[in-house]
Amino acid sequence: MGFPDLRGEWKVGREALRLGLSSPRLIRTPRGHKEPVILLPGFKAPESSMYPLRRLLRLKGYDASTWGLGTNQGDVQHYVDALRPLVSAKAKSGGVPVALVGWSLGGVVAREIAREIPECVSTVITYGTPVIGGPSFTVGANSYSPEDRKHINQLIEERNAANPIQTPLAIVFTRADTIVSWPACIDRLSTNTTHYEVDSTHFSMGIDPTVWGIVLERLHQAR
Repeated sequence: MGFPDLRGEWKVGREALRLGLSSPRLIRTPRGHKEPVILLPGFKAPESSMYPLRRLLRLKGYDASTWGLGTNQGDVQHYVDALRPLVSAKAKSGGVPVALVGWSLGGVVAREIAREIPECVSTVITYGTPVIGGPSFTVGANSYSPEDRKHINQLIEERNAANPIQTPLAIVFTRADTIVSWPACIDRLSTNTTHYEVDSTHFSMGIDPTVWGIVLERLHQAR
């Protein structure tokens, strides 16, 4: 799974322009009714990276919040353990399950929460998220030792075999991704999965109006 030239990742200006042009269409999409949504940032990304989408979701009537854990430092199990009681409490207090939206590694955390407490999660929406191989097919692979990568891969395979994710999954990927090799984003194991291909890059997916439209569509379907 090779990676193209990293310079292509920085075409964020085009998405910003498209976002402005697409605003009327996004505003016309169905509104939410205070359904809870939690947004999870990618590896080494600050919590603020999810603020633009959070703002849109709030304008559209959703009770959207970021995860409250600051910059994503990459410890998936730590974040799952920290967020599981929060998601459970929010679902029980509001009387409706919580939607989880994760960018890149944030999507890995979202998937594992849904695997562990499916009754508390209405849907999981991820973009640029590796679902196989852990960090092995990402630019962060060298941050892990071969032994750690092998251990993570083994854990993923064991979890998928023992407890497949039942929650509806929306998986957004792009062949222009130079951070996560796009074939690693394809989920061939979960039973309730829809894939969406977009033409933005890994970084610009965060402000891609097509991605935002998919998020709004899936949140509406989850009601």
